[in-house]
Amino acid sequence: MITRRRVLASLLVTAAVSMTIFAAAPSFAKDPLALTGYDPVSYFYGSAPLKGKADFTAKHKGLTYRFASAQNRDAFVSEPARFAPQFDGYCAYGVSRGYKVGVDPLAYKVVAGKLYLNYSRSVQRTWSRDIPGYIAKANETWPGIE
Repeated sequence: MITRRRVLASLLVTAAVSMTIFAAAPSFAKDPLALTGYDPVSYFYGSAPLKGKADFTAKHKGLTYRFASAQNRDAFVSEPARFAPQFDGYCAYGVSRGYKVGVDPLAYKVVAGKLYLNYSRSVQRTWSRDIPGYIAKANETWPGIE
């Protein structure tokens, strides 16, 4: 006769074995794609950001960036701090409020030579009401956000 205790013990053993196998398995996860594939260098030149190509990539801070050209990739690699988005690409307004949130890569603004992104264009309108204030608050908040 199968008792609850035996069923529970069987489930616990199965779970423990599964967790051991899963933990020992190699990770095949790729680095996350930054800016949903937009070329970070292109935000600084031209009228609109360009989608990057899988042929031109570089990694920075655990993210994979794509570039429209080898020239843009090389510029990024030589000066990532100049071209990488602020707050690792999270919404500047969200960071100013104390949290990480994704972005619309077309809701952006280059301010004083730095790339800032926002969750959406409507959030960007709010952020635009006090850009210096929100940037200052985000810079203060960012180090403590996990």
